[in-house]
Amino acid sequence: MSNSIYQFKIELKDTDPLIWRRIAVPDTYTFWDLHVAIQDAMGWADCHLHNFKVLDAVENKIITIGIPDEEFEEELPVVPGWEAPITNFLTEEGEIVEYVYDFGDDWEHKILLESILPAVQGKKYPLCLGGERNCPPEDSGGVPGYDYLLEVLADPKHEEYEAMTDWLGGDLDPDYFDCSDVKFENPKKRLKKILR
Repeated sequence: MSNSIYQFKIELKDTDPLIWRRIAVPDTYTFWDLHVAIQDAMGWADCHLHNFKVLDAVENKIITIGIPDEEFEEELPVVPGWEAPITNFLTEEGEIVEYVYDFGDDWEHKILLESILPAVQGKKYPLCLGGERNCPPEDSGGVPGYDYLLEVLADPKHEEYEAMTDWLGGDLDPDYFDCSDVKFENPKKRLKKILR
């Protein structure tokens, strides 16, 4: 049982208008758990690699937290997210963490620790508290690719309109977001899938 909750604002960098979410998670969370909550709140499918860049105050250096890859371990040592409690690195309101999802599209997120608050007894965390705009589709080419996709979808006469709508498999309302649609998966179940 957690005594406190961490309230984060997640911003998808370089999007205009800004795509963002606000979530509250238990202080018992690891960075893996936070990753899963971010994926679920944003609307990502968690089918690509990710990492966090966090200041290690003890060592006074930026460290990478995510899923270690033996192939690149010497170049870029990565602390396993499930072994890194958020409370070991985030202790004060206003601290910022960088989070990148999909190293091909490079969706960069700014994660701001807005508040550390007492947990409300009987309330189930994580919670989605707010947000604006739909998440870009997976594999849409990062922010430039997403901007181009929206440009094509805004013009039914565009030569790529049909191909893009077929690729999407339906409509995309870039302005739609509703907190009540967010469903949080158990991060421990998802971790078991990747560690098989």
